[in-house]
Amino acid sequence: MTEIKKALRAAFPHTVPVMVGYLFLGVAFGVLLQAKGFGFQWAVLMSAVIYAGSMQFVAINFLVPGVNLLQVAFMTLMVNVRHVFYGLSMLEPFRNMGKRKPYMIFSLSDETFSLLCSAKAPEGVDRRWFLFFIALLDQLYWIIGSALGGLAGALLRFDTTGIDFAMTALFTVILVEQWRGTKRHAPAVVGLAASALCLAVFGPDRFILPAMGLILLSLTLARGKLEEGGGAS
Repeated sequence: MTEIKKALRAAFPHTVPVMVGYLFLGVAFGVLLQAKGFGFQWAVLMSAVIYAGSMQFVAINFLVPGVNLLQVAFMTLMVNVRHVFYGLSMLEPFRNMGKRKPYMIFSLSDETFSLLCSAKAPEGVDRRWFLFFIALLDQLYWIIGSALGGLAGALLRFDTTGIDFAMTALFTVILVEQWRGTKRHAPAVVGLAASALCLAVFGPDRFILPAMGLILLSLTLARGKLEEGGGAS
């Protein structure tokens, strides 16, 4: 038990930045879900069972009758396909996680992935429990934020216009930080160029899926050159 407590205390400071972001984003999600007529318990359930961040915001628009399930499935795949690459890079870190491994795979969000890659367990702290608590704390922040948002949406009535931009703002910040933190800007440039092209061709209402497909195809075809460039730097 002492070993577990040490790992929890060591993990918590690393998750504070995520806590600040996830609480606000969770509140935004809970408010928007409440505005669609779903109580805070649904926000908690989705954040506990689905825990898909940006996809949960997208899913709010699918909670209406007559939605095409194939469209939902394809949108979910394209929005979350980046997790395939996250998962591949986590094969070695998760290898010795034991019974914690299934949860580590389930809870691998963008921000948790970033922390798992950068955070180092202090000397004398079990690395497996350290990584586990980073993932667990991050999800708890999201669940708490969702619950608070659902309750706030039920008790207070206000205009929710623009709240859904919170997730876009988060990814913009992540992009800026990654741009500043690395010399390899080719993937970001590809993403921006593909998005701009598809926006011009398909319009603002239909460009997301084509853009994601084009980004995935472009990065896959250019993988060899990108890896060579990374090695040279």
